Amino acid sequence: MTNTSVQSPASVESPLFAPSRLGPLELPNRLVMAPLTRNRAGADGVPGPMMTTYYAQRASAGLIIAEAATPNAVGQTYPHIPGIHTGAQVAGWRRVTDAVRAAGGRMFLQLQHGGRVGHPDTHGLTPVAPSPVPLPETIHTPQGRQPAFPPREMTADDIRSTVADFAAAARNAIDAGFEGVEVHSANGHLLHQFLAKNTNRRTDGYGGAVSGRIRFTVEVVRAVADAIGPERTGLRISPGNTVNSIAEGDTDEIYPALVRVLAGTGLAYLHIVFADPDQPLYRDIRRDWPGTLMANPALGRGPLPADGGRRAGERLLASGADLIALGRAFMANPDLVERLRIGAPLNPVRDRYAMYTGGETGYTDYPTLASAR
Repeated sequence: MTNTSVQSPASVESPLFAPSRLGPLELPNRLVMAPLTRNRAGADGVPGPMMTTYYAQRASAGLIIAEAATPNAVGQTYPHIPGIHTGAQVAGWRRVTDAVRAAGGRMFLQLQHGGRVGHPDTHGLTPVAPSPVPLPETIHTPQGRQPAFPPREMTADDIRSTVADFAAAARNAIDAGFEGVEVHSANGHLLHQFLAKNTNRRTDGYGGAVSGRIRFTVEVVRAVADAIGPERTGLRISPGNTVNSIAEGDTDEIYPALVRVLAGTGLAYLHIVFADPDQPLYRDIRRDWPGTLMANPALGRGPLPADGGRRAGERLLASGADLIALGRAFMANPDLVERLRIGAPLNPVRDRYAMYTGGETGYTDYPTLASAR
């Protein structure tokens, strides 16, 4: 995407800034802060004061989807990832949601199990996955990057207990003050590993045909919806995404099937990563999904566009999306909504501080328009 010039104050008329509803929630605008892994939790997965500050700074978003939190110990991906399966983690997140609510914001929490994207040096356990297919990459651990550890194939009991862990984590999230949760079935993590042919080589009811490979995601989503209500449950997917060495094999068959199965469940939203309104699959999903569609625009891997993704977001709204999720733009601009509204320049993203560095640099120290005066 080419860089855009600074917009006029008339940008207030953009549909991005129109109020919206998400189930029982009134949203002041259609801009959602996408979940962003930042590795700033404690070694025990407990969110601390720095995370409280970070999210409260961004409370003007229509909705914040907090970064991926693990539903159990073996689901942890990297060091300093937050969890939502212990009392201390719930209490830590409660301090975050209290601060965001006091600042006028609303939050969902993303629930993510890493599957084969994990390491015993991080969580002390053998990673689990649909099949014993190791990640063909190195992985970040407390001792630095190491070769990925071969995962153990999940048994039927493992599957049942993991589904139950997601449901329990969702209840914990509500206890922690979140308005709802987003089930993460994207970006090469456990649920996505079940969807993809190269990571799911099972011959039982959770593998093989598309109907088998979508089964685990469907069961997790339904268990979470049963636990906290479908109006508090979202689902994130990333069709065709190859991150973490995923190769789905039949992308155009997986996602229409998944959408058809879940279309009548009354979920709060379906969240598509790297959405492109010119892609036939995106249009098919929009046509078949009866509820709220949240779209994260495909902005490329290079520098963030000068408009932070505003123009791409407006294109997606025009194509039928209901909410627009932006990641890096919110990371670098605590007051992104106001900057986009008045056409103010955006802070550049300091990618070197995005993950693994710890500390406030590149995290809570991005200036606002008010602080720069």
